[in-house]
Amino acid sequence: MTPRALGALLLGASCVLLSGCASLSALLGGASPVPRSAAASDAPQKLAYELEVRAPGELRALLLQHLDLARFRLLDEGQALSASELARLATAAPAQARSLLETEGYFEPLIELRRESGPVERLIVSVDPGPRVIINAVQIDFSGALQPPEGDAPPADAAERQRAERLRAELQRSWGLPEGRPFRQSDWSSAKTALLTRSRASGYPLARLALSDAELDTESRRAVLRLSLDSGPLFRLGEIRIEGLQHQPPSTVLRLADFRPGTPYSEKLLLDFQERLQATLLFDRVSVELDSAESGSASAPVLVRLREAPRQQATTGLGFNANTGQRVTLEHLHRKPFGLDMRSRSKIDFGRDLRSAELELTSHPQTDMQRNLGSLAFEEDRSSSTINTSLIGRLGRLREHAQDERLIYLELIRSRERNGALSTDTGALSINSQWTRRRVDDKLLPTDGHTAWLQLGLGRADNSGGINGAFGRAQIKLGWYRPLPKGWHSELHLDAAQVLVKGGIAMPDRLLFRAGGDNSVRGYAYRSLGPTVGGREVGGRALLTGSAELAHPISKSYPGLWGAVFVDAGDAAENFGALKPVLGYGAGLRVRSPVGSLRLDLARGHELGRWRLHFSVGIAL
Repeated sequence: MTPRALGALLLGASCVLLSGCASLSALLGGASPVPRSAAASDAPQKLAYELEVRAPGELRALLLQHLDLARFRLLDEGQALSASELARLATAAPAQARSLLETEGYFEPLIELRRESGPVERLIVSVDPGPRVIINAVQIDFSGALQPPEGDAPPADAAERQRAERLRAELQRSWGLPEGRPFRQSDWSSAKTALLTRSRASGYPLARLALSDAELDTESRRAVLRLSLDSGPLFRLGEIRIEGLQHQPPSTVLRLADFRPGTPYSEKLLLDFQERLQATLLFDRVSVELDSAESGSASAPVLVRLREAPRQQATTGLGFNANTGQRVTLEHLHRKPFGLDMRSRSKIDFGRDLRSAELELTSHPQTDMQRNLGSLAFEEDRSSSTINTSLIGRLGRLREHAQDERLIYLELIRSRERNGALSTDTGALSINSQWTRRRVDDKLLPTDGHTAWLQLGLGRADNSGGINGAFGRAQIKLGWYRPLPKGWHSELHLDAAQVLVKGGIAMPDRLLFRAGGDNSVRGYAYRSLGPTVGGREVGGRALLTGSAELAHPISKSYPGLWGAVFVDAGDAAENFGALKPVLGYGAGLRVRSPVGSLRLDLARGHELGRWRLHFSVGIAL
C-alpha cells in the first residue's frame, strides 16, 4: 500500500470511528473551531451558515454526518463564529472529504468548495467521486494448526487433517470481501473480524491475524488483499468442572453434555450445552465456557457455572377468565421431591365454571432432551347445562427442542356427565402422539413465521349405557404471521379436528369438540357452538374454525399497544357435512407484554346479533 493511501485510510477511518469528538482537526492536535458542537447543548440554537453537499446519495449522507462544516452549522445563542474560524473550517473541508471518500474506495475524487454571500453565508461542497477501487485478488494463508501439511499426513492424523481442510475451505468460501467487490474500509474491517470470529468458534480460540495488508493501486483502481491467519493450537474439550450445585446431583448436568473429553472445541457445542441446561428449568443462571487459561493442544476444562433455582416455589392468583368466569389458583413446584431426581408440579384451579386439580411428575431431561412424565388430574366443567366431571391419568415421554416438541403418551379417562337427574359414565384408553413446530421470530410475541400443532390418537371407548368400541382422533392447528407494509401485521389461524368412531359409541366429552370463546369463534360464549341432542348441548365429532386478524401500533409513543380488527368463523358438529359455520367479527386492543400478547376484544356474533367482550393471553403454539 502506498504511504498516501495508507495515510488516507487511517485518517478516514479515525474520522468515521471517532466522529463523536469535537472535530477532525482536534484529533490531529488542533483546537476545535468553536467551543463545543451544537449537538452538545440543549439551549436554543441559531444557524451560523448554510451548507449544501452535492454528491451521490450514500456519499452525501457520509459527508453530512462527518464533515466539520456539517457539524458546526448551529451555534448556541450568544455564541458567534468568527470569519477566521469559518475560513479554517472551509479550508479543511476538501481534505476531510477526500479522506472520507477514500475509506469508501474513491481515491481520485474532484472536490470543489464554493462560498456565496448573503444574509446567511452559503457554502457549497461539490463532489465528483471518480472511479472506485475494485478488489482484484484475495490471498489467505494459514499457519499454526491450520497450516496445510507439506507432505502426506500420517494415518493417525487423517481425521484431524480432514477437519482442518474443511475449515480452511469454509473460511475461504465465507470470506466477506471477495474479488470484484468495491473496496471499503468498513467492509475490510468487518471481513477480518468475521474471519477471526469463525476461526475462534471452530476450535482455535487463540487465532490471530499475523498479516493483514490491503495493497491499493490508485492508478489501475485495483486492490489486492493479503492475510495470514495464525490459528494457534487446536483446543480439545477436557473435563467438565461444575460450580454452584447445592441440591441437584452432578449427573443432572453431565448427562446433557453431548461431547466427550478429547472432542475438538466448538463454540456451538458449548452454546448448545448451555441452552439444554437452561431448558431444564432447574437453574436461574447458567454459564458454560472453555477455560482458556489451561491452553494447549491436549485439552482445556469446560467450566459450568450455575445458580440453582429454588427447590420449592408456591404461586397463588386471583383472576377472571372471559370464558369461565372468576377463579382462584394455587400452584406448587418442587424441583427435587422426596429427594428424587425429578420435578413435581401440583395445581388447584377453582373457578366459577371450571374447577381442576392436577399433579404432574417429570424426570430430569436426558442428553437428547427427553423426559418421562406422569400426571393425574381431576376436572369439573360447569360451563354448559351438562356438568362434566373427569379423572385423567397420563404416562408418556416428552422431547423438547428450541423450536419443536414431541409428546407420546398413554391416556386413561373416566368421565361422568350429569344433566339434571340423568347421569352417564364414559371412559377411554388411548395412545397419542403430539407434535409442535414453531418457526417464528418470537415465541411469545410472533410477527413473522408459522406454527403447527398436530395430535393423533387411537383408543377404545366404553360407556355405561351404550356400545363400546375403538376410535381414532386427529386434530391440527396452524398459525401464520406476516408483517405488512406501513406497520401493519397479519395473523391467520386454522383449527380442524375429527373423531373417527362408529355410530352409537359414546365418547367422553373431553375427547369431543365444541367451538366458541376467546381462542375460537369470538362473539359467542365458551364452547357454545356444537350439536344438541334433545335440547342438550353435546360435543361434536368434527371441528373447523378459522380466524383472520390485522393489527397496527396505535401510537409511536406506545409501540407495545396495538389496535386490531378480526373476523372468525367456525362450528362443531357430528361430521363435516353437518357443519354450519357461524361468523364473528369485531375490534380490540393488544398489549404486547413479557408474558405474551394481552388481548381485549369486542366481538359481534353475527348469528346472535349481540356483542360480547373477550379477554385472553395469546401465545404461539
